[in-house]
Amino acid sequence: MLQNTTKTDSLPSDRPARRARKGRVQTTRNPEPGQNLHLRTPYITRRIPTYDLLDDEALSRIEATADRILAEIGIELRDDAEAMRLYQDAGAQVTHVSGEIWRIRFAPGMLREILKSAPARFTQHARNPANSVEIGGDAMVFAPAYGSPFVMDLDQGRRYGTIADFENLIKLAQSSPWLHHSGGTICEPTDVPVNKRHLDMVYAHMRYSDRAFLGSITAPERAADSIEMCRILFGAEFVENNCVIMGNFNTTSPLVLDGVTTAGIRTYAAAGQGSIHLPFLLGGAVAPLTMAGTVAQCLAESMASCALAQLVRPGAPVVFAGFLSSMSLRTGSPTFGTPEPALGSLVMGQLARRLNLPLRCAGNFSTSKSPDGQAMQQAMMSMMSAIQGGANYILHAAGFVDGLLSMSYEKMIMDMDMCGALHAYLAGIEVTDDTLAFDALAQFGPGEHLFGTDHTLRHYETAYWDSGLNDDRTHETWSETGSIDAASRANQRWKDTLARYVPPTIDPGIDEALKDHVARRKAAMPDAWY
Repeated sequence: MLQNTTKTDSLPSDRPARRARKGRVQTTRNPEPGQNLHLRTPYITRRIPTYDLLDDEALSRIEATADRILAEIGIELRDDAEAMRLYQDAGAQVTHVSGEIWRIRFAPGMLREILKSAPARFTQHARNPANSVEIGGDAMVFAPAYGSPFVMDLDQGRRYGTIADFENLIKLAQSSPWLHHSGGTICEPTDVPVNKRHLDMVYAHMRYSDRAFLGSITAPERAADSIEMCRILFGAEFVENNCVIMGNFNTTSPLVLDGVTTAGIRTYAAAGQGSIHLPFLLGGAVAPLTMAGTVAQCLAESMASCALAQLVRPGAPVVFAGFLSSMSLRTGSPTFGTPEPALGSLVMGQLARRLNLPLRCAGNFSTSKSPDGQAMQQAMMSMMSAIQGGANYILHAAGFVDGLLSMSYEKMIMDMDMCGALHAYLAGIEVTDDTLAFDALAQFGPGEHLFGTDHTLRHYETAYWDSGLNDDRTHETWSETGSIDAASRANQRWKDTLARYVPPTIDPGIDEALKDHVARRKAAMPDAWY
């Protein structure tokens, strides 16, 4: 049991199943809109195998190329002398370039040896212990999209995100039984000063959700603030011995680690907290156009970043990661949800398993400017690569549109419904005497429907996943009731959800301590808007 936490009262997780009418069996396993639910399961345990795209020879060639990149080209480290000393003391070759810039080169195999101390699987604790997640192995965690400066909905269109939007999106994620994690910067709250907004964001995750979350990484002191707030929420001793927060760190591709990133990694690792190590690779711009070369670069950058956490504190949780993207060579614009990066994500899964590290990759990516057919087609292409590739932590599982520039309320609802379908997909097929259902065919024999068989009556409430958003009625019935499309249904759903949202309970003393910490930290510095 976590220290200083209050467990939310249980609420019913299902509305009653609809009875069959006129011979049609229907099931409903989604919640009513807006119910504030405990998760059906705090994370997914996959029951289907991962897909291995490449053979051992091809994987070994990618690994050898990554080793050549690290040994012959190296990683440029900027503005962090302490990180330089850690790499140098571990045996890396360090060459001073100029000022606070060094080239770090690693002998083949050196980083893999360092990474042996990283856990293959770890727990990120939530303030509600029932919602703690496992990251690694056969566990899979879905989290909402991250980092958009804009938000959009069908009513107000595209606009800069605010702290009210940020809180709304946390509430929507908390209300979904199909997400497992509260995420991090769901959108940028641009109405709060840049140097203070991390305090409001972390507090919002703590107050409006009782799930695990990501902290700030935009400056070392903001990372430290995030961890200190966790000490208030969980208790300092618990935080010292357990992972309760993670940071999502991007390398500066190609082949650069800047001091803000490395100092943040060191801050999280020193506190024993988790870190995600993510090259954002845009083919043709900051990575090779060919996917094999992009994957080799991704492997090199993520290993170098993950290793720094182990040099600070061996055993600190890390997540190997890759954000692979193509681009339009006609316009120079990034493209998302395309097939080549999807294939790259499958290979990233294989490489993560060879490193014995948890993986973050892909998500419901799209460049569509609205929650339309393009948005969902691109999203499914990308999301399925993470599912099949064996990703353990999937950020951007809901809400991503506009090439990550915007967070869509409607697409968040549509994506969360898709995540519900993926729960059923990842459960696989159970083969038992009961599921083989010989008795269902034998009871009435050839030529008779199975609606009334004992087998059907036993299973009709749980046999199939049933969307809470799709309209599967006849065209005539759909037309007679307004011809409402999916985006419009999602628009009504998020409004209903927010109207019925109930915040999870929190110990009043802890809540006051958190608010006091935020107020004191804000008062200690002038506003900065850039």
